[in-house]
Amino acid sequence: MPELPEVEVVRRGLERWVAHRTVAETEVLHPRAVRRHVAGADDFAHRLKGHHIGTPRRRGKYLWLPLEETNQSVLAHLGMSGQLLVQPHETADEKHLRIRVRFADSLGTELRFVDQRTFGGLSLHDNTPDGLPDVIAHIARDPLDPLFDDEAFHQALRRKRTTIKRALLDQSLISGVGNIYADEALWRARIHYERPTANFTRPVTAELLGHIRDVMNAALAVGGTSFDSLYVNVNGESGYFDRSLDAYGREGEPCRRCGTPMRRRPWMNRSSYFCPTCQRAPRVSS
Repeated sequence: MPELPEVEVVRRGLERWVAHRTVAETEVLHPRAVRRHVAGADDFAHRLKGHHIGTPRRRGKYLWLPLEETNQSVLAHLGMSGQLLVQPHETADEKHLRIRVRFADSLGTELRFVDQRTFGGLSLHDNTPDGLPDVIAHIARDPLDPLFDDEAFHQALRRKRTTIKRALLDQSLISGVGNIYADEALWRARIHYERPTANFTRPVTAELLGHIRDVMNAALAVGGTSFDSLYVNVNGESGYFDRSLDAYGREGEPCRRCGTPMRRRPWMNRSSYFCPTCQRAPRVSS
């Protein structure tokens, strides 16, 4: 699933190519793409028509398009393979095109939602007073948000009584961090993914947050991480951060810090990649 850097790259593209344009027509080509809009495809299309798209916003992995004349937003669920593409009208339809949004202007481009696996979709929701779609009001701020509270995060970690990677993937605690960037930040901080959060000190938490921000900003600078053609920006271009990964996907390769072969362990239906020398496993209490 796309994590914060990938979603932010898409958001920036939408801000450049879609913001402040008026919706002329919306065509839903597959009902699953609007299944989270309980009123159905026709209602979804009708409610968008004639409205201006506001400045796209993001919190963590969640992306939405405010409708300027309303107190509602279109929430984009990218899922495993969802793509928001800005394409010229004459471009042939993608094989897995699910939704098309045309605009009332002469720019000659339209917004397309393409989703091979149909896990994602678009849906319309009321906004909270903070401008978030109400269904994601529980999502915490992300570490690149200027209003992210480092001290509150540290205190929440201490109270959580869990292990650090589980905490990093808890979107109600800190948003935007997924499996890839959790492994990368933990490797940089020399922290094992199963380390209990109850014994984190403020300096350790501060160092980890610094590494999370550094790795996400580095990924943003090169367009995010793309392992296949499923994650792309609005122009269909892949990101290149996978070439710079220090931990994720490097099983058996030498640790870039100490040379020890990197390991992979099954973890919560995913995988965790780590260096057994740099990231010592926590001692098990007897």
